[in-house]
Amino acid sequence: MAVHNFVPDHYFTTIGSHPPVLRIADGDTVMTTTVDARGQDASGKAVTAPGNPMTGPFYVEGAQPGDTLVIRLEKLRPNRPQGWTRKILAANVVDPTYAQELPLTPDSQALAFWDVDVEEDTVTLSEPADTKLGRWSVPLAPMVGCFGVAPSQGQAISTATSGDYGGNMDYRGFTEGVTVYFPVAVEGALFHIGDGHAVQGDGEIVGTGVEISFDVQFTVQVLKGQKINWPRGENADYIFTVGNARPLEQCVQNATTEMVRWLQSDYGLEGLAAHILLGQAVEYDLGNIFDPAFTMVCKVPKRVLPKR
Repeated sequence: MAVHNFVPDHYFTTIGSHPPVLRIADGDTVMTTTVDARGQDASGKAVTAPGNPMTGPFYVEGAQPGDTLVIRLEKLRPNRPQGWTRKILAANVVDPTYAQELPLTPDSQALAFWDVDVEEDTVTLSEPADTKLGRWSVPLAPMVGCFGVAPSQGQAISTATSGDYGGNMDYRGFTEGVTVYFPVAVEGALFHIGDGHAVQGDGEIVGTGVEISFDVQFTVQVLKGQKINWPRGENADYIFTVGNARPLEQCVQNATTEMVRWLQSDYGLEGLAAHILLGQAVEYDLGNIFDPAFTMVCKVPKRVLPKR
């Protein structure tokens, strides 16, 4: 097991079978950086094209189609003092009649800027300064918006969207300390990561979180012969599954079906028992509802699960 300090010098705005930037082994740890959604680095300088540029891909030795790639998110920390957001709600999250009233002026469509204080764990609105919010602050809650493995059949899919390989899921539960599972579709898995947010509300309903560059650290593991169909994750309190699709009910179906499969394969519940448990214990979180594919997360508290 090795620790790699990787300094990226180029990025991709698709997730796909790109030439790997680094080959790593099962159990290795990577420490690296990401740029923000506009391609700006820790100094605030634009070093690559915008559009959720990804650091990677990282080739994981031994990973083959039909395996599962495990990613332990060990560090996700903003590495500069200012982030940015859009300001206006997406038209698809309000009533159609209200969508006609959205204040789409040049000023309202300019970016908002936020002071990010890692020491104080705060994110504070700095511009615009003339709203009734003033210097409104929220707690720092770093999360990764877009990450995943290369999809099958040589596809390279825009980092604007998501699918069974991961991608732009914008789920605020992808934080430090979380373990994420991805279905491996190509040799080496080819793991990509980027799109750091200092904080974000559910759904990313203005089209951004507080976008910022990150210092990241993750450790990889390969589960040989353990096939999953959609991303999975767990933290101290929950296991969860992720569906990415449109319309919204389809990603609910993806996530719920993946959870039923997980309860059966890993927790020994026959179908009927899994259905009964989910009926009374399931929780759902909304990930992205702004981009081409929506994201829904199906959660089950660990306290209600049978021992593995």
